[in-house]
Amino acid sequence: MKRRMGTADQLGLELAVAHGARRIAGVDEAGRGPLAGPVVVAAVVLGPGRTPVNGLADSKQLCANRREALYARIIDKAVAWHVVRVEVEEIDRINIYQATMLGMRLAVEGVRHAAELARIDGNALPRGLPCPAEAWIGGDARDRAIMAASILAKVTRDRAMVALHQQFPQYGFAEHKGYSTPAHLAALATHGPCPHHRRSFAPVRAALGEAAGAPVAVEAFGEPALLSG
Repeated sequence: MKRRMGTADQLGLELAVAHGARRIAGVDEAGRGPLAGPVVVAAVVLGPGRTPVNGLADSKQLCANRREALYARIIDKAVAWHVVRVEVEEIDRINIYQATMLGMRLAVEGVRHAAELARIDGNALPRGLPCPAEAWIGGDARDRAIMAASILAKVTRDRAMVALHQQFPQYGFAEHKGYSTPAHLAALATHGPCPHHRRSFAPVRAALGEAAGAPVAVEAFGEPALLSG
């Protein structure tokens, strides 16, 4: 059973990584909280020693243009990377927490050939990981591989929501990315859910009840989508 690492342990491991002792797969997600769209998880392995990408930070602290620029550099410079999309059907089937855990496991599996250790942002670890792992609370503000993963996940998800906006412009996905803003909730109340809304989330269930009797399109989804390099 793995114990959670304390601050001193984490500092010691950071120093070891700085001296090239290990290759770490940073893992982070985007989209656990929104009412619509996939949850996206990315894993990134950076080479030991000096990070080859300058300007990394928690994706939430960066503007969209900066994230896009860093996305391209991460893809180019990373030793390995892997991005997983877990779609709404799976989220509703197993719940958002388990869907996120599934995405994390698949993301780590995608870089297992290049990583000795997975460092996952958060306070929980998925079961069945292919390598040793640590859960780091606030890791997206402290570890550069996790920062890189957060950027890949965020950019991938934002692009997906902009694409959904082209299909369902009445919801404003390009603006709020599926989060429960007043404008999004108002659109839900007016139009009811679209196929990409998460029925397992209470505001969507409520809107579905309000729109009872209105036809709702049904769309089939496949297995989690995978991107890697």
